[in-house]
Amino acid sequence: MRLLIIICVNLFCLCYEAEGEIFTSIGQMTDLIYTEKELVQSLKEYIKAEESKLAAVKSWANKLDVLTRASTSDPEGFLAHPVNAYKLMKRLNTEWSELESLVLQDPSDGFIANMSVHRQFFPGEEDEKGAAKALMRLQDTYKLDSESFSKGKLPGVRYNALLTVDDCYDMGKTAYGENDYYHAVLWMQQALRQMDAGEEAKTPKADILDYLSYSVYQMGDLPRAIELTRRLVAIDPTHERAGSNLRYFERLLSKELRENNGNEVEKASERPIQLGTYERPRDYLPEREIYEALCRGEGIQMTPQRQSRLFCRYHDGNRNPRLLLKPMKEEDEWDSPHIVRYLEALSDEEIEKIKELAKPKLARATVRDPKTGILTVAHYRVSKSAWLEGEDDPVIERVNQRIEDVTGLTVETAELLQVANYGVGGQYEPHYDFSRKDEPDAFKRLGTGNRVATYLNYMSDVEAGGATVFPDFGAAIWPRKGTAVFWYNLFRSGEGDYRTRHAACPVLVGSKWVSNKWIHERGQEFRRPCGLTEVD
Repeated sequence: MRLLIIICVNLFCLCYEAEGEIFTSIGQMTDLIYTEKELVQSLKEYIKAEESKLAAVKSWANKLDVLTRASTSDPEGFLAHPVNAYKLMKRLNTEWSELESLVLQDPSDGFIANMSVHRQFFPGEEDEKGAAKALMRLQDTYKLDSESFSKGKLPGVRYNALLTVDDCYDMGKTAYGENDYYHAVLWMQQALRQMDAGEEAKTPKADILDYLSYSVYQMGDLPRAIELTRRLVAIDPTHERAGSNLRYFERLLSKELRENNGNEVEKASERPIQLGTYERPRDYLPEREIYEALCRGEGIQMTPQRQSRLFCRYHDGNRNPRLLLKPMKEEDEWDSPHIVRYLEALSDEEIEKIKELAKPKLARATVRDPKTGILTVAHYRVSKSAWLEGEDDPVIERVNQRIEDVTGLTVETAELLQVANYGVGGQYEPHYDFSRKDEPDAFKRLGTGNRVATYLNYMSDVEAGGATVFPDFGAAIWPRKGTAVFWYNLFRSGEGDYRTRHAACPVLVGSKWVSNKWIHERGQEFRRPCGLTEVD
């Protein structure tokens, strides 16, 4: 049994990492649900076999216990009966050997074999870390405290899911390992809060206080760091770091007192640590606050005056024969730059076929390095994507033709249809679809010019989060299954419209599927002629 436990732990720890980045696609993660179900069934069968084996052994033990109590009370008298003498010889010569064989049987073989088959598809350490970071990203974007996640208090959820003390502790350790003390504090504090409320855990309270006190110190809150470290010393006076940390923190506090000319340093706050207690460190993204506010539906610049300029209409693609009998329903989403949404752009059957074709091809989505032009993965784009050609299936050919009919632009020079599925906290931070002047060779190998327009199909509803936002002018467009949005990235002059910098907000609850077509300049000369000015 001990060997079985060691083997199982090793199998779970040594996850096959070639299938890494599973967390970036909910579509691929669903396969793991069925894998886990099969493993649970296999585990139940193993338990049943072990219980059957144990029941047989216990039956033997109980029977022999009664027998040996009688035999040891009067050994000679017991053996005076010739049948007892015979059965003793038989038991020790035959039956105990049979019992030994039974004990040595290993019912775990089937379970271990099943584990070995499936472990190559298990998520790895990077997946677990990526999923933890995704929760923190959602926490920041949607201003959710750790308790909201821990208690499963999320908008639009259909299934309840709770985080234990040990889960919160592991979240905090992940942040700590990345020197992200801001999130380490939030999650270690939540672990401590749940433990103080009486929840049992494998993690010692001393370990939580150790990480929490040092993370609080790193956030510049020296009085609270001292208070937490004193609490740690009280719990575990022999802790290897607590004593030295406490002396170090107290020396720093004394130094602050001297530098303040003896004025009393602010005491540790009695209020518990929560979201907003400490300021989140700023990062590389200048429009971070605007972007995240739009994701929450805040700061949208939809004024009554702008609203009055938005209309809906039937669009026949300048009397395109394929749209005359069934014109496309078109709605204005924004006036300038002009963004439109097409209703009933994809049927449910088409969506399912596209997803079916894309799933086997899904790979971590990439971005183009502006300096080298080489495609590479980036932490600010968390999703998986696949590229589908018209030859893959008549549905793809039909969708491509529909895009050409609706937009009036040729798709002969467009990129393949890209299908993307967003995973845990899936997002694509603010970016431009077109290449800027500082990256002139971005699409050189294609020989089709810059990306003149973007056509984006929403292939799923999203319970919470997942909006497409434009920080420059304060627009937010929410996913609606079967609809598509369209905008131009370039002015008629070929100059980039820098207002179209946009982002895919993190998915808070749900699975977001989209497909998009990037339409290029070549072939549009007579379909979208140049204007008279640079910004026409």
